[in-house]
Amino acid sequence: MTFKKINNWLHLWLGLISGIIVFIVCITGCLWVFNEEINGMIEPWQNVEVQQKPYIMPSKVVENARKHLNLTTDEVPWGIHYRPDRAVTIELDEREVSMNPYTGEILNVHEHEEGHFDFFHFVLDGHVNLWLPYEVGRPIVDYGTLMFVILLITGLIWWFPKKWTRSARGKSFLIKWTAGWKRINLDLHNVLGFYSLLFTFVIAVTGLAFCFHWVDDGLYWVFSGGKTQPDQKKTAMVSDTLRLNPYGQTPETSIDSVLKFLTTKVPDAKVIGIDWPDPKKDAAVIRTRATYPVMGTYKSDVYTFDKQTFKVLATELYEDENNGGKASRMYYDFHVGTIMGFWGKVIAFIATLIGASLPITGFIVWYNRKWGKKKRKRVTKLELQ
Repeated sequence: MTFKKINNWLHLWLGLISGIIVFIVCITGCLWVFNEEINGMIEPWQNVEVQQKPYIMPSKVVENARKHLNLTTDEVPWGIHYRPDRAVTIELDEREVSMNPYTGEILNVHEHEEGHFDFFHFVLDGHVNLWLPYEVGRPIVDYGTLMFVILLITGLIWWFPKKWTRSARGKSFLIKWTAGWKRINLDLHNVLGFYSLLFTFVIAVTGLAFCFHWVDDGLYWVFSGGKTQPDQKKTAMVSDTLRLNPYGQTPETSIDSVLKFLTTKVPDAKVIGIDWPDPKKDAAVIRTRATYPVMGTYKSDVYTFDKQTFKVLATELYEDENNGGKASRMYYDFHVGTIMGFWGKVIAFIATLIGASLPITGFIVWYNRKWGKKKRKRVTKLELQ
């Protein structure tokens, strides 16, 4: 069997095996790309006017939420995120309270009702694990994505013209809209597949980096110039529970100190995220992330604090990363297109939409070649007499 036949055989059967998986993953990815913008339109209270004044402190956010909900418990949120143009939202007593980050004005309260349908959570669940139990659906998505990467490579080999004649170039780069529907379908598969190849390949490979450690390690090795990625299983950092809080602060006001540090250290941060220390764990630490105002989320500094002394236990600064580390931070932004801002999202949307169409047009091509041709009626000698 020749290389060409092996390639075509792989493309055919991997496409038939993974077709439904690729369609679901691509169409849900296509829907997810603009989730933030769509949510901003259907929930306009999320958008706030940027003001040249400091954010209200986390302790005030919690206090306002408790008062509004008439809570007397000491429940604390899992985390808090500040962004200049967005409401700050925390969850208390299974309710999400959103308020203006500058004034503390309550903008919205969302009740987590049983059976409540959240469209984008539904979309993300399909993208990650096909709406199946995670331990079942996730491996299927992982290997389906791997098959899709192979399909893109084998598809390019199959598409490549034997001779670069004028006729071959026309078939490879142009859709013949005046032809019959079968030819148009074939062109949609071949031509659109070619034009979207680079973008779908990048989206798929960065998706694989979240699926398989060997892909993540391999990309790190390539971009770092042959270096091995540091072991991610670091010893867990803990707060010094033997040290008394030097200021006698509550968990809420200790977070205030952290926010003041971050706004001073990174005054132009686009997003500041703070993970509240688990109140059930005395040695829990405060983990934070400050993202710079660039396209995407990759350029950020991570600080981990002792919740008793507010001492910085560890820093993970973007500028300290080598090229491999910087590239790994960009996986998500390449995956959803935010690496190029709004127009990058547009490209990701179109590329994933085409990616979702490929299993459909490919199946139709196969079906037409297998069963679509009308069999000529055999004329026997008896019928000729």
